[in-house]
Amino acid sequence: MRTRSSRAVSALPLVLPFLLSPFTASSQPVVVKMATVVPEGSQYHLILREMAEKWKAASGGAVELRLYPGSVAGDDVDVVRKMRLGTLNGALLTGAGVAAIDKAVYALEIPMLYRSYEEVDYVLGKMAPKLEAALDAKGFVVLNWVDAGWIHFFTKSPVTTPDQMKPLKLFSWAGDAEATEIWKGAGFSPVPLPSTEISTALQTGLVSALPTTPQAAVILQWYTHAKNMTDVKWALLLGATVVTKASWEKVPAASRPALLAAAKEAGARMREATRKAGERDVQAMQKRGLNVVSVDAKAEAAWRATAEGAYDRIRGKIIPAEAFDEARRLLADFRKQKRAAGAR
Repeated sequence: MRTRSSRAVSALPLVLPFLLSPFTASSQPVVVKMATVVPEGSQYHLILREMAEKWKAASGGAVELRLYPGSVAGDDVDVVRKMRLGTLNGALLTGAGVAAIDKAVYALEIPMLYRSYEEVDYVLGKMAPKLEAALDAKGFVVLNWVDAGWIHFFTKSPVTTPDQMKPLKLFSWAGDAEATEIWKGAGFSPVPLPSTEISTALQTGLVSALPTTPQAAVILQWYTHAKNMTDVKWALLLGATVVTKASWEKVPAASRPALLAAAKEAGARMREATRKAGERDVQAMQKRGLNVVSVDAKAEAAWRATAEGAYDRIRGKIIPAEAFDEARRLLADFRKQKRAAGAR
Protein backbone atom coordinates (compact mmCIF):
# COMPACT_ATOMS: atom_id res chain seq x y z
CA MET A 1 0.00 0.00 0.00
CA ARG A 2 1.31 3.48 -0.91
CA THR A 3 1.64 5.82 2.02
CA ARG A 4 0.54 9.48 2.01
CA SER A 5 4.17 10.58 1.92
CA SER A 6 4.99 8.36 -1.07
CA ARG A 7 2.01 9.76 -3.00
CA ALA A 8 3.22 13.28 -2.28
CA VAL A 9 6.72 12.45 -3.54
CA SER A 10 5.31 10.92 -6.74
CA ALA A 11 3.36 14.12 -7.41
CA LEU A 12 6.47 16.32 -7.20
CA PRO A 13 7.32 16.08 -10.94
CA LEU A 14 3.91 17.60 -11.70
CA VAL A 15 4.05 20.30 -9.05
CA LEU A 16 7.74 21.28 -9.23
CA PRO A 17 7.57 23.30 -12.52
CA PHE A 18 4.86 25.52 -11.04
CA LEU A 19 6.84 26.02 -7.83
CA LEU A 20 9.94 27.05 -9.77
CA SER A 21 8.15 29.25 -12.33
CA PRO A 22 8.85 32.99 -11.80
CA PHE A 23 5.24 33.85 -12.55
CA THR A 24 2.16 31.74 -11.82
CA ALA A 25 -1.55 32.31 -12.17
CA SER A 26 -1.72 33.41 -8.55
CA SER A 27 1.13 35.93 -8.92
CA GLN A 28 0.37 39.60 -9.32
CA PRO A 29 1.84 41.12 -12.50
CA VAL A 30 4.00 44.21 -12.41
CA VAL A 31 1.69 46.97 -13.63
CA VAL A 32 3.28 49.85 -15.54
CA LYS A 33 0.88 52.79 -15.87
CA MET A 34 1.92 54.79 -18.93
CA ALA A 35 0.34 58.09 -19.99
CA THR A 36 0.57 60.15 -23.15
CA VAL A 37 -1.03 63.17 -24.78
CA VAL A 38 -1.55 61.28 -28.07
CA PRO A 39 -5.25 60.59 -28.68
CA GLU A 40 -6.83 57.19 -28.28
CA GLY A 41 -6.99 55.43 -31.65
CA SER A 42 -4.16 57.46 -33.19
CA GLN A 43 -1.30 55.64 -34.89
CA TYR A 44 1.02 56.30 -31.97
CA HIS A 45 -1.55 54.91 -29.54
CA LEU A 46 -2.04 51.79 -31.66
CA ILE A 47 1.72 51.19 -31.74
CA LEU A 48 1.84 51.55 -27.95
CA ARG A 49 -1.00 49.03 -27.62
CA GLU A 50 0.94 46.54 -29.72
CA MET A 51 3.98 47.18 -27.53
CA ALA A 52 1.84 46.42 -24.47
CA GLU A 53 0.81 43.09 -25.99
CA LYS A 54 4.45 42.24 -26.73
CA TRP A 55 5.44 43.11 -23.17
CA LYS A 56 2.80 40.78 -21.80
CA ALA A 57 3.82 37.93 -24.11
CA ALA A 58 7.57 38.40 -23.66
CA SER A 59 7.24 38.42 -19.86
CA GLY A 60 4.86 35.47 -19.73
CA GLY A 61 2.20 37.71 -18.25
CA ALA A 62 4.52 39.06 -15.55
CA VAL A 63 4.30 42.65 -16.85
CA GLU A 64 1.10 44.53 -17.70
CA LEU A 65 1.34 47.86 -19.51
CA ARG A 66 -1.73 50.04 -18.95
CA LEU A 67 -2.09 53.00 -21.27
CA TYR A 68 -3.72 56.35 -20.49
CA PRO A 69 -3.91 58.24 -23.82
CA GLY A 70 -5.50 61.51 -24.81
CA SER A 71 -4.13 63.65 -21.96
CA VAL A 72 -6.46 61.99 -19.43
CA ALA A 73 -3.57 62.19 -16.96
CA GLY A 74 -2.82 65.82 -17.84
CA ASP A 75 -0.18 67.39 -20.06
CA ASP A 76 3.46 66.32 -20.10
CA VAL A 77 4.48 68.42 -17.11
CA ASP A 78 1.61 66.96 -15.07
CA VAL A 79 2.58 63.45 -16.13
CA VAL A 80 6.22 63.89 -15.10
CA ARG A 81 5.08 65.21 -11.72
CA LYS A 82 2.81 62.17 -11.27
CA MET A 83 5.65 59.82 -12.21
CA ARG A 84 7.79 61.39 -9.52
CA LEU A 85 4.94 60.88 -7.04
CA GLY A 86 4.54 57.26 -8.14
CA THR A 87 0.93 57.51 -9.34
CA LEU A 88 2.19 56.93 -12.90
CA ASN A 89 5.13 54.80 -13.95
CA GLY A 90 5.88 55.81 -17.53
CA ALA A 91 5.01 58.10 -20.41
CA LEU A 92 5.42 58.85 -24.06
CA LEU A 93 6.60 62.46 -23.73
CA THR A 94 7.27 65.36 -26.05
CA GLY A 95 10.53 67.26 -25.70
CA ALA A 96 8.85 69.58 -23.19
CA GLY A 97 8.05 66.59 -20.99
CA VAL A 98 11.57 65.18 -21.23
CA ALA A 99 12.93 68.66 -20.47
CA ALA A 100 10.87 68.71 -17.29
CA ILE A 101 13.28 65.97 -16.18
CA ASP A 102 16.46 67.30 -17.80
CA LYS A 103 16.69 70.32 -20.09
CA ALA A 104 19.71 69.04 -22.02
CA VAL A 105 17.25 67.37 -24.41
CA TYR A 106 16.38 70.84 -25.73
CA ALA A 107 19.76 70.81 -27.51
CA LEU A 108 17.99 68.71 -30.15
CA GLU A 109 15.29 71.38 -30.54
CA ILE A 110 17.37 74.52 -31.00
CA PRO A 111 15.26 76.76 -33.27
CA MET A 112 16.34 77.00 -36.92
CA LEU A 113 19.56 75.06 -36.24
CA TYR A 114 18.77 71.73 -37.92
CA ARG A 115 17.77 71.46 -41.56
CA SER A 116 16.94 67.76 -41.94
CA TYR A 117 16.05 64.59 -40.07
CA GLU A 118 19.48 63.28 -41.03
CA GLU A 119 21.16 66.08 -39.08
CA VAL A 120 19.02 65.55 -35.98
CA ASP A 121 19.51 61.78 -36.12
CA TYR A 122 23.29 62.21 -36.26
CA VAL A 123 23.44 64.58 -33.28
CA LEU A 124 20.97 62.52 -31.24
CA GLY A 125 22.94 59.35 -31.99
CA LYS A 126 26.05 60.96 -30.55
CA MET A 127 24.36 62.63 -27.58
CA ALA A 128 21.88 59.88 -26.60
CA PRO A 129 24.19 57.99 -24.20
CA LYS A 130 24.90 61.15 -22.20
CA LEU A 131 21.25 62.26 -22.27
CA GLU A 132 20.09 58.83 -21.12
CA ALA A 133 22.67 58.78 -18.33
CA ALA A 134 21.44 62.18 -17.13
CA LEU A 135 17.84 60.97 -17.08
CA ASP A 136 18.88 57.75 -15.35
CA ALA A 137 20.61 59.78 -12.63
CA LYS A 138 17.28 61.54 -12.04
CA GLY A 139 15.33 58.29 -11.76
CA PHE A 140 14.10 57.67 -15.32
CA VAL A 141 14.93 55.01 -17.92
CA VAL A 142 14.68 55.90 -21.62
CA LEU A 143 13.00 53.11 -23.61
CA ASN A 144 13.12 54.86 -26.99
CA TRP A 145 13.52 58.19 -28.75
CA VAL A 146 10.78 59.43 -31.07
CA ASP A 147 9.85 62.60 -32.90
CA ALA A 148 6.62 64.13 -34.15
CA GLY A 149 7.89 66.09 -37.14
CA TRP A 150 8.91 69.68 -37.76
CA ILE A 151 7.34 72.49 -35.75
CA HIS A 152 5.59 75.16 -37.84
CA PHE A 153 3.53 78.13 -36.71
CA PHE A 154 -0.24 77.65 -37.05
CA THR A 155 -2.02 80.99 -36.84
CA LYS A 156 -5.45 82.56 -37.11
CA SER A 157 -4.22 85.16 -39.63
CA PRO A 158 -1.53 84.54 -42.28
CA VAL A 159 2.03 85.10 -41.07
CA THR A 160 5.07 85.37 -43.33
CA THR A 161 7.65 87.14 -41.16
CA PRO A 162 8.56 87.26 -37.46
CA ASP A 163 7.32 90.86 -37.25
CA GLN A 164 3.84 89.72 -38.33
CA MET A 165 3.90 87.06 -35.62
CA LYS A 166 4.95 89.31 -32.75
CA PRO A 167 1.53 90.91 -32.00
CA LEU A 168 -0.23 87.53 -32.02
CA LYS A 169 -0.96 85.70 -28.77
CA LEU A 170 1.50 82.82 -28.99
CA PHE A 171 1.04 79.61 -27.01
CA SER A 172 3.94 78.72 -24.72
CA TRP A 173 4.25 75.88 -22.24
CA ALA A 174 2.97 76.64 -18.75
CA GLY A 175 5.60 76.10 -16.12
CA ASP A 176 8.51 77.13 -18.35
CA ALA A 177 8.85 80.74 -17.24
CA GLU A 178 12.35 81.07 -18.71
CA ALA A 179 11.18 80.17 -22.22
CA THR A 180 8.25 82.56 -21.88
CA GLU A 181 10.62 85.38 -20.92
CA ILE A 182 12.86 84.63 -23.92
CA TRP A 183 9.87 84.84 -26.25
CA LYS A 184 9.00 88.19 -24.67
CA GLY A 185 12.59 89.36 -24.94
CA ALA A 186 12.50 88.63 -28.68
CA GLY A 187 9.41 90.82 -29.02
CA PHE A 188 6.72 88.12 -29.14
CA SER A 189 3.54 87.89 -27.05
CA PRO A 190 3.55 84.46 -25.35
CA VAL A 191 0.59 83.10 -23.40
CA PRO A 192 1.68 80.30 -21.04
CA LEU A 193 -0.89 77.50 -20.82
CA PRO A 194 -1.07 73.73 -20.29
CA SER A 195 -1.20 71.90 -23.62
CA THR A 196 -4.54 70.41 -22.55
CA GLU A 197 -6.08 73.89 -22.95
CA ILE A 198 -4.85 74.59 -26.49
CA SER A 199 -8.11 73.74 -28.26
CA THR A 200 -10.21 75.90 -25.95
CA ALA A 201 -7.68 78.74 -26.10
CA LEU A 202 -7.74 78.73 -29.90
CA GLN A 203 -11.54 78.68 -30.01
CA THR A 204 -11.93 81.53 -27.53
CA GLY A 205 -9.13 83.67 -28.97
CA LEU A 206 -6.98 83.43 -25.86
CA VAL A 207 -4.31 82.10 -28.23
CA SER A 208 -3.99 83.07 -31.89
CA ALA A 209 -0.69 81.41 -32.80
CA LEU A 210 0.56 77.91 -32.01
CA PRO A 211 3.97 76.32 -32.64
CA THR A 212 3.29 72.65 -33.38
CA THR A 213 3.78 69.93 -35.97
CA PRO A 214 1.43 69.06 -38.85
CA GLN A 215 0.89 65.63 -37.32
CA ALA A 216 -0.19 67.07 -33.97
CA ALA A 217 -2.29 69.74 -35.69
CA VAL A 218 -4.25 67.19 -37.71
CA ILE A 219 -4.59 64.53 -34.99
CA LEU A 220 -5.77 67.02 -32.37
CA GLN A 221 -7.70 69.12 -34.90
CA TRP A 222 -5.96 72.33 -33.83
CA TYR A 223 -5.71 73.48 -37.44
CA THR A 224 -9.50 73.88 -37.59
CA HIS A 225 -9.11 76.94 -35.34
CA ALA A 226 -5.77 78.15 -36.75
CA LYS A 227 -6.12 77.75 -40.50
CA ASN A 228 -2.76 79.22 -41.59
CA MET A 229 0.57 77.40 -41.46
CA THR A 230 3.81 79.33 -41.97
CA ASP A 231 6.06 77.16 -44.13
CA VAL A 232 9.18 77.42 -41.96
CA LYS A 233 10.79 74.48 -40.14
CA TRP A 234 11.24 76.15 -36.76
CA ALA A 235 12.52 73.06 -34.91
CA LEU A 236 12.02 69.31 -34.66
CA LEU A 237 9.60 68.14 -31.97
CA LEU A 238 11.58 65.43 -30.22
CA GLY A 239 10.17 63.00 -27.68
CA ALA A 240 10.89 59.83 -25.75
CA THR A 241 9.19 56.96 -23.99
CA VAL A 242 10.40 56.73 -20.41
CA VAL A 243 9.65 54.75 -17.26
CA THR A 244 10.68 55.41 -13.71
CA LYS A 245 13.67 53.42 -12.49
CA ALA A 246 11.60 52.27 -9.53
CA SER A 247 9.02 50.61 -11.77
CA TRP A 248 11.61 49.27 -14.24
CA GLU A 249 13.51 47.55 -11.44
CA LYS A 250 10.32 45.71 -10.48
CA VAL A 251 10.25 44.10 -13.93
CA PRO A 252 11.86 40.64 -13.81
CA ALA A 253 15.48 41.09 -14.88
CA ALA A 254 15.24 38.24 -17.39
CA SER A 255 12.37 40.02 -19.18
CA ARG A 256 13.93 43.49 -19.45
CA PRO A 257 15.97 42.92 -22.65
CA ALA A 258 12.90 41.68 -24.56
CA LEU A 259 10.75 44.54 -23.26
CA LEU A 260 13.40 47.10 -24.17
CA ALA A 261 13.72 45.60 -27.65
CA ALA A 262 9.93 45.84 -28.14
CA ALA A 263 10.01 49.47 -26.99
CA LYS A 264 12.84 50.37 -29.37
CA GLU A 265 10.97 48.70 -32.24
CA ALA A 266 7.87 50.74 -31.32
CA GLY A 267 9.94 53.94 -31.30
CA ALA A 268 11.37 53.17 -34.74
CA ARG A 269 7.86 52.58 -36.09
CA MET A 270 6.63 55.87 -34.64
CA ARG A 271 9.51 57.79 -36.21
CA GLU A 272 8.95 56.12 -39.57
CA ALA A 273 5.20 56.80 -39.45
CA THR A 274 5.77 60.47 -38.59
CA ARG A 275 8.30 61.06 -41.32
CA LYS A 276 6.17 59.42 -43.99
CA ALA A 277 3.05 61.27 -42.89
CA GLY A 278 4.38 64.84 -42.77
CA GLU A 279 3.59 65.93 -46.32
CA ARG A 280 0.43 63.80 -46.43
CA ASP A 281 -0.90 65.45 -43.25
CA VAL A 282 -0.37 68.92 -44.72
CA GLN A 283 -2.18 67.94 -47.92
CA ALA A 284 -5.07 66.49 -45.92
CA MET A 285 -5.42 69.73 -43.96
CA GLN A 286 -5.23 71.79 -47.14
CA LYS A 287 -8.21 69.88 -48.51
CA ARG A 288 -10.09 70.96 -45.38
CA GLY A 289 -9.20 74.63 -45.58
CA LEU A 290 -5.62 74.98 -44.32
CA ASN A 291 -3.70 77.82 -45.97
CA VAL A 292 0.04 77.10 -46.29
CA VAL A 293 1.80 80.46 -46.19
CA SER A 294 4.85 80.40 -48.47
CA VAL A 295 8.07 81.95 -47.18
CA ASP A 296 10.69 83.31 -49.58
CA ALA A 297 14.44 83.40 -48.96
CA LYS A 298 14.31 86.89 -47.44
CA ALA A 299 11.56 85.96 -44.97
CA GLU A 300 13.31 82.69 -44.06
CA ALA A 301 16.49 84.65 -43.37
CA ALA A 302 14.48 86.88 -41.03
CA TRP A 303 13.20 83.83 -39.13
CA ARG A 304 16.75 82.46 -38.90
CA ALA A 305 18.08 85.80 -37.65
CA THR A 306 15.33 85.93 -35.02
CA ALA A 307 16.18 82.44 -33.79
CA GLU A 308 19.94 82.98 -33.80
CA GLY A 309 19.49 86.32 -32.07
CA ALA A 310 18.07 84.44 -29.08
CA TYR A 311 20.85 81.83 -28.87
CA ASP A 312 22.84 83.76 -26.26
CA ARG A 313 19.76 83.88 -24.03
CA ILE A 314 18.86 80.23 -24.68
CA ARG A 315 22.36 78.92 -23.98
CA GLY A 316 22.80 78.35 -20.28
CA LYS A 317 19.29 79.49 -19.38
CA ILE A 318 16.99 77.18 -21.34
CA ILE A 319 19.59 74.67 -22.53
CA PRO A 320 22.64 73.78 -20.42
CA ALA A 321 25.66 75.43 -22.03
CA GLU A 322 27.57 72.15 -22.35
CA ALA A 323 24.71 70.44 -24.23
CA PHE A 324 24.08 73.51 -26.41
CA ASP A 325 27.74 73.71 -27.43
CA GLU A 326 28.07 69.97 -27.99
CA ALA A 327 25.04 69.88 -30.29
CA ARG A 328 26.37 72.74 -32.41
CA ARG A 329 29.84 71.19 -32.57
CA LEU A 330 28.49 67.79 -33.61
CA LEU A 331 26.28 69.38 -36.25
CA ALA A 332 29.24 71.35 -37.64
CA ASP A 333 31.27 68.12 -37.79
CA PHE A 334 28.46 66.34 -39.62
CA ARG A 335 28.08 69.11 -42.19
CA LYS A 336 31.83 69.13 -42.74
CA GLN A 337 31.76 65.37 -43.38
CA LYS A 338 28.89 65.77 -45.84
CA ARG A 339 30.71 68.53 -47.73
CA ALA A 340 33.87 66.42 -47.90
CA ALA A 341 31.92 63.42 -49.16
CA GLY A 342 30.18 65.57 -51.79
CA ALA A 343 33.49 66.95 -53.00
CA ARG A 344 34.89 63.52 -53.82
